[in-house]
Amino acid sequence: MSGNSTFSVIGSDVTIKGDVHASVDLHVDGKIEGDIQCASLVQGEASVINGAVTAERARMSGKVAGSITAKELVILKTAQIEGDVHYDALTIEQGAQVDGRFAPNTQRKAATAPQTAPAATPESKLQIAS
Repeated sequence: MSGNSTFSVIGSDVTIKGDVHASVDLHVDGKIEGDIQCASLVQGEASVINGAVTAERARMSGKVAGSITAKELVILKTAQIEGDVHYDALTIEQGAQVDGRFAPNTQRKAATAPQTAPAATPESKLQIAS
């Protein structure tokens, strides 16, 4: 991979069957049948993702059938998500469709961590955009 590239684009005419791992930002307009792991994800309105999404930052506006885990997550009004959503900071536009559970990443980490004395954790933020 070239060190000059700051993002990768998967065009609307592209279908990928398999997992996608990117160390850079990813823009998806096509269809992905597999899990996505990247630094930052921007999903186009016509895009379809059938798999889990893991990213530091994600901006979703298409269809997703799978869980989403992101520190900063924006779900736009055109998004249709079927799966659980894990976040640190969450913004949802009015009109977005989500069929799944919402849980802050702190709760997810606490459920998988061994039981010890409670530690101070940053508060998760939820913002509803209109």
